[in-house]
Amino acid sequence: MSNQLQSFLEKIAASFGQQQLVKLTLGNKRQKNADLKNVFIKPVLIKNKPKLSFTYRNPTQDIFKNYDLKESLVLIEKMLQADFYNADLFTAQNDLHFSADKNETIKIITRPASLAVTAATLQHDKPKQRVVDAATAVYLKELGITTAEAVVKKDMQDKFKQINRYVEIIEGIIKDVAFETTITVADMGSGKGYLTFALYDYLTNTLKKDATVLGIEMREDLVNKCNHIAKAVHYDKLRFEKGTIEEAVLPAIDMLIALHACDTATDDAIYKGIQANAKVIICAPCCHKQIRKQMVPENELKNITKHGILLERQAEIVTDTIRSLILEANGYKTKVFEFIATEHTPKNVLIVGTKTTRTATEKQENLDKVAGLKKLFNIKTHYLETLFN
Repeated sequence: MSNQLQSFLEKIAASFGQQQLVKLTLGNKRQKNADLKNVFIKPVLIKNKPKLSFTYRNPTQDIFKNYDLKESLVLIEKMLQADFYNADLFTAQNDLHFSADKNETIKIITRPASLAVTAATLQHDKPKQRVVDAATAVYLKELGITTAEAVVKKDMQDKFKQINRYVEIIEGIIKDVAFETTITVADMGSGKGYLTFALYDYLTNTLKKDATVLGIEMREDLVNKCNHIAKAVHYDKLRFEKGTIEEAVLPAIDMLIALHACDTATDDAIYKGIQANAKVIICAPCCHKQIRKQMVPENELKNITKHGILLERQAEIVTDTIRSLILEANGYKTKVFEFIATEHTPKNVLIVGTKTTRTATEKQENLDKVAGLKKLFNIKTHYLETLFN
């Protein structure tokens, strides 16, 4: 081992021992066709013992390992001799750039510190435990949510929170649903695929289910992009197809999801879920236009609906109430609660139906409630009703 490499390893050890080490990166592959692209190393606390966490970055997946200092130095030495030409050590005191060439000429350049040690630098168990782990969810990098170092990008923090909230909601909804050994899901209007990928990852890698997920999206460029990413991360039973919610022909499904489907597209999705006898139907409605223009009540409610903004809000409430009642009439237990808004829409109501048993009397009672609301608001018809006719 050269004196320069020995000196570099000693500086790593010293900065680690003094709790001044921020991170270490290894790069510039010696073998250009090697699968291992980079290694990212950072200090962590595991059961109150300081260790170094290694992230081995490969084309299709990342591998994570934790080692004590002695083991780490041995591994770093081997990798700088056999796998990489460069290393960058970031400490609270300074930055050190290590570089070697094909002749094994080594240079170490010292620069002013660019990063600082924070209270969270050695924090392994973060205060906020996320359902989705940015370090292990490989699809996040491909979707542009995390950096090459598996760090959530600043401008994608809200999207990452939404993904986590979504998985938490799914977790709560399906925990008491009796699925078979396999689960088939249709995601209607899957868009850029953020939540579709998160759902597939949760079902297969967290719950260890044999899941098949189909994303339906009308924009061909997004379909092609999502299929490419699914292939890249080896999500073999996740696929995307071009189509509309109204015209989509679905296979037998256990769960149907339609998030932020505009206006009557939500009704088309609910209808398809009911027709498929799905065990779970999840919808986040958007753009409640269909009954708004019909709402001209002849009673005291006209004092509310004469104001545009109040008419809009009332139309949302009535539309989604009727949807939940029609679900109830067709054998579903429903819940309506807050979801999370996106950059595309501030609407954040989630309608969830889980399959149960209903008597003929219960079905009629719910249909009577629908009729009562229509009469109260002078509504001629709700689009979801017409689909059953």
